[in-house]
Amino acid sequence: MTALVRRQAPGSPPLRGEQVRRLAERMLSYLNLEDSELSILLTNDEFIHTLNLEHREKDKPTDVLSFPLNEFSAPEVPLPGQNLLYLGDVVISLDTAERQAKGRKRELLAEVRFLLAHGLLHLLGYDHAEPEEKKEMTKRTRQLVAHS
Repeated sequence: MTALVRRQAPGSPPLRGEQVRRLAERMLSYLNLEDSELSILLTNDEFIHTLNLEHREKDKPTDVLSFPLNEFSAPEVPLPGQNLLYLGDVVISLDTAERQAKGRKRELLAEVRFLLAHGLLHLLGYDHAEPEEKKEMTKRTRQLVAHS
């Protein structure tokens, strides 16, 4: 299991990539995806704004974006024990995460943990467009957060 974390966030709040890598690896383990690889980019509002505009046509920063390499339909997830499976990329804005953390009265790492779980579930095909999807995704996000 591999979680690669890169930080490209000039001027953003400090957060060690190693902390995020450990969270991601615990989440992958909980999901029985030890043979998978995940890329995480910790960035700032400026860069995620650009990505959000290019890929979602939304002209504003956001907290987390997911770019899956494969298409899954949740709860169909990759089978454990396969060859190394690259799941895709999760991009987190530390600027937005910090604002949300302050608003929720929690530490930055706790907010990033939540965003990482949310982004990882998107890579696995979970969505929240419909009420039932949102209910399931919320439940699964809470499970991942609790087990990381």
